[in-house]
Amino acid sequence: MNQSGFVFFLAVVVGTLAITYYAAKRTSNTKDFYAAGNRLTGLQNGLAIAGDYMSAASFLGITGSIALYGFDGFYYSIGFLASYVIVLYLIAEPLHNLGRFTMADGIAVRFRHKALRGAVAFNNIVITVLYMIAQLVGAGGLIHLLLDISYSSAILLVGGLMTVYVVFGGMLATSWVQIVKAILLVSSTFIVSLIVLSRFDWNVMGLFSSMSDITPLGDKYLQPGNLFQGPIDTLSFNLALVLGTAGLPHIITRLYTVKDARTVRSSVVTATWVIGVYYAMTIFLGLGAAALVSWEQLSRSNNLAAPLLAQALGGDFLMAFISAVAFATILAVVSGLLLAASSAFAHDVYSSIIRRGQATEAQQMRVAKMSAVTVGAVSIVLALGAQNLNVAFLVSLAFAVAASANLPVILLTLFWRRFNVYGALAGLFTGLGSSVLLVVLSPNVMEPAVGWIRAEAIFPWMNPGIVSIPLGFLGGIVGTWLTLRAEPSATGRFEHMQVVAHVAPDER
Repeated sequence: MNQSGFVFFLAVVVGTLAITYYAAKRTSNTKDFYAAGNRLTGLQNGLAIAGDYMSAASFLGITGSIALYGFDGFYYSIGFLASYVIVLYLIAEPLHNLGRFTMADGIAVRFRHKALRGAVAFNNIVITVLYMIAQLVGAGGLIHLLLDISYSSAILLVGGLMTVYVVFGGMLATSWVQIVKAILLVSSTFIVSLIVLSRFDWNVMGLFSSMSDITPLGDKYLQPGNLFQGPIDTLSFNLALVLGTAGLPHIITRLYTVKDARTVRSSVVTATWVIGVYYAMTIFLGLGAAALVSWEQLSRSNNLAAPLLAQALGGDFLMAFISAVAFATILAVVSGLLLAASSAFAHDVYSSIIRRGQATEAQQMRVAKMSAVTVGAVSIVLALGAQNLNVAFLVSLAFAVAASANLPVILLTLFWRRFNVYGALAGLFTGLGSSVLLVVLSPNVMEPAVGWIRAEAIFPWMNPGIVSIPLGFLGGIVGTWLTLRAEPSATGRFEHMQVVAHVAPDER
């Protein structure tokens, strides 16, 4: 066992549990549990958004992708960063003004329909569980590497900790874990980037030019086409990343943790700067790993490129520190995901549908905590079963579902006067069904030699976004036009929603 690693991991666990203990004393009602009492400042919430968004896939996966595939690997960084333009300009302020705790709250201001709220909640639970499984599987491999404990024990450790954070500390504990994680991640990435540059005499262009001699790809390393199978595959992937963020449930819930729209705008701007600086530095991590870690190790342990780079730069001590930061990254992200999933069930399904808004605070809190335990347990079981499976595509699938199902419903609700509840249901299920079906028919699942389905892929591209996202919008539009007479009051409620979405409460 790496002794330094054990100390760093212990420090992360003790620190995050201390945050949870502090937050538990300040979490007494549903507003505290779901939205941190709307008490976060723009800076705090911006750091928390960044911490929630910069996942293990970002820290571990992007570094490995850039190291192995060069230019194509950097598409991850570009897509993740560009997505916040959509969040800032189209959805952040309107959804904050419309909702209380979840995305379904905002939709319900215009469409007070139980089936639609239930469908939105179901879709959001699917997205968060897919995302959570991938994070937990990554945690299992990382902790197994550093602490030499079994994969199952690692999954149970991370799953148990995330459940404790949410059940006892709610959104406040989750937010502060994410804030601390964001600061640690950006700081550690900055330190490693400086060490990498120092190895190349602070010559950035020299670092780039050396790649053609160091990697087996040669001159192709800095050219597109090493990872994605043609321009359409590349476009499909980037569409899902850029548009999917605006539909991710755990990002939308963060819009409700501040007091007003101005603070929401400040939060997203802060998050964009933090995320932008971080993703710019992933270039140095990826190139450094390509230059300083053997190609055999990278090919065998792609998702561990960052810890392997740290080991090459500073031995076991630096590797232990970077691995502990990755551990904190996973804890922060899975906590946010678990809270989003439990909120979707407890607030949208139990309180709003089953109890029709009549549940007491005590009942809502009890169900919220029970749902957090249940969703956490289900995710842990699924992650344990996914140990030997290739689950890397689950993150891209979550983005594709969010972009294909959630985003069309959000945008058409906010900006199309004729849009109605039947169009919303049609768009939601068309986007969800098409994205899942196309992934099943893609090379992610269908592959003659090692695929889950041993056959030639029917859908040729790895990501379904280029087809499923237009289908989501088309489903909403066609569903609305076919049922215009069924809901004649939809246009009238649009006027009310516009006032609530764009006018401050004290000015209405």
